[in-house]
Amino acid sequence: MFATLKLAQTLIRGPSVTPADEGCQNLIADSLKPYGFEAESINFGLVHNLWLRRGSALPLFVFAGHTDVVPTGPKESWRYPPFEGKVADGTLHGRGAADMKGSLAAMVTACQRFTKLNPDHNGSIALLLTSDEEGPAVDGTVRVIETLSARGETIDWCLVGEPTSSEQLGDTIKNGRRGSLGGTLTVRGIQGHVAYPHLADNPLHRLAGIINQLVGHRWDEGNEFFPATTFQVSNIAGGTGASNVIPSDAKARFNLRHCPDTSAQSIRQTIDSICAAHAGDFNIDWDPLGLPYQTLPGKLVDATRNAIAEVVGIQPVLSTDGGTSDGRFIAPTGAQVIELGPINRTIHQVDEAVSIEDLDHLSQIYERVLKHLLS
Repeated sequence: MFATLKLAQTLIRGPSVTPADEGCQNLIADSLKPYGFEAESINFGLVHNLWLRRGSALPLFVFAGHTDVVPTGPKESWRYPPFEGKVADGTLHGRGAADMKGSLAAMVTACQRFTKLNPDHNGSIALLLTSDEEGPAVDGTVRVIETLSARGETIDWCLVGEPTSSEQLGDTIKNGRRGSLGGTLTVRGIQGHVAYPHLADNPLHRLAGIINQLVGHRWDEGNEFFPATTFQVSNIAGGTGASNVIPSDAKARFNLRHCPDTSAQSIRQTIDSICAAHAGDFNIDWDPLGLPYQTLPGKLVDATRNAIAEVVGIQPVLSTDGGTSDGRFIAPTGAQVIELGPINRTIHQVDEAVSIEDLDHLSQIYERVLKHLLS
């Protein structure tokens, strides 16, 4: 218990707000070097990526995760300083405790125990870490996968340490995710005086009509594995700051989490059509596409279910709801990909925290997954 907690505390004390790493990956590499893991930095720009591998044989099992965290928000609102790693009442507090430095610590200690007891295990074990998961996610896991694929390294099984649990550790395994499609819509009009609207063209009014129609659009009904596609606006910008000026342009940032029943291409076509019906002059800058994926029950899912039952005595459910993860970059290679981590109730919030007992149990679960697959 204390090894996982101590490592999680040390990781939290590195204020690695995306895309910073603050030495977290070096700490993990140093922790696993005595156990036969060889470290390779695969950095791009400001993003730190680490590939740690033990062995060269197949099958290859990979733990995937990220050392970057989201900003703290107002630090004065935290019960304890967000980068202190405070332990109180059986709980570890701090930014990244649940998302996902606690999972990283559990991965490391699981690997340490498993390889010590099974030095000649089957296959290989690797960790794929990035500092670009909470940010744009363009120079992180996706670039590492490109590098590995170019030299013929293939992943058979991948467990991503995202915080998937809902009410109790291990109650939910994410075995897939909806796709992510977003962008920034710019509507251009004609600036003018609010008292003479006939001499201007208000882009805010046109943008409001577009948003209203998109919010009300029914994209699909979902299916037995995936929830229905959803559309959300996250940011709106427009105006000069003056109350008597019609602006020349207006912007809205939006995102859809889409069911595989609806393709990204059809979504783009629908949005273009709705925009054209309301505005003659508009432009959409699309974000990088995150494809949906799903891992059907098989060796990885079975091993994880068994490990959870053995450690905490419950049967998890399979789920594809929620946000997205770097699993979307790994699954297209043909790997089986699932996500399993702590309770997600406090992630991205002030006073993020994780149970110390859950960290210990998570490490045991990860170790037993390795045992089921590689012993």
